[in-house]
Amino acid sequence: MPPSSPTARRAGTAALTIQDVANHAGVSKATVSRFLNRGGEQLSADIEARVSAAVRELGYSPSPMAQALKRGKSRLIGLVVADVSNSFSVAVLRGAEKACREAGYMVMLFNLGNDHVLEREAIRALSSYQVEGFILHTLGNDAAALADAARLHKPVVLIDRRSGDAQLDLVGLDNDAAVRMAAEHLVEADYRQLLFATEPMKGVGSREQRARTFRSFVAERPDMLAGSTFEAQPGDDAALDAALRALRRDAGAKPCAVLAANAVIALRVVAAVARLGWTLGRDIGLLGFDDPEWAPLVGPGLSAISQPTDDIGRFAINCLLERLRGITLPPRQILLPGTLNVRGSTRRS
Repeated sequence: MPPSSPTARRAGTAALTIQDVANHAGVSKATVSRFLNRGGEQLSADIEARVSAAVRELGYSPSPMAQALKRGKSRLIGLVVADVSNSFSVAVLRGAEKACREAGYMVMLFNLGNDHVLEREAIRALSSYQVEGFILHTLGNDAAALADAARLHKPVVLIDRRSGDAQLDLVGLDNDAAVRMAAEHLVEADYRQLLFATEPMKGVGSREQRARTFRSFVAERPDMLAGSTFEAQPGDDAALDAALRALRRDAGAKPCAVLAANAVIALRVVAAVARLGWTLGRDIGLLGFDDPEWAPLVGPGLSAISQPTDDIGRFAINCLLERLRGITLPPRQILLPGTLNVRGSTRRS
């Protein structure tokens, strides 16, 4: 048996090709290509049956990427996320993937690991796979990355974070309304000394916006409320513990609480409360942004603002697909409401 025969190829010595199928069916490569790309359209019934039998008998499976590129479309969407370990990013990814599958697209993911230096590399790497457009949930600090995408003439939709003054579609949480809803709940629960704890802001738009809204909320109530902000540096547990001690000290006899900017910080606060020997809901209140699966299981249950992550992912994909279809609209900002889930960490006992 010649090593290049279709049987030898099926045995694993080499990959089957369209030429193998054409030889087996007694037709040209162009005929096989028409069959694969058009499902037999414009072929006689006899030719279609012969090619179909050859494909089946040889077990030939065409490369989806190769077929897509021949049609001029990869059906791939590039998704760049700042940190795939963040529960928000994972949840948005699920929503985006679902919307992509329904539209006949696939997602290619690039995780930055919170390293903004990689943003341009992510754009270039995904472009090499001929993605048709980009969904970006990045730190938003690298304008050059967006410039690279613009030079490639590929549409871009931002998730959660504005990048400078870039005129692009943005889909995310209505941060102003969500912060006010969270702070109002803490006030209604009789907390009078508040601490807004966040990861280092580093120019990240959503973090800065939440902090600004928190400060405005406190400033509007000078007679009943005091508050401050704290940027928790990665790995610096001692500084976080000290900030919580200062919060309770400044509160005196008044109830105090922490508003955590995301699930990452909320979990760090939970660990700090445990180190300090305190009890959530009794010694200190805690309300976090994002509502991960573990939130109801922490202590008396962690109160949280849940984000409509499925909708954020779906809206972002829909915006991108509209751009790919050539729809011309001014840049859109789609801000979706959060939901307050009250649990024991803000029920004073």
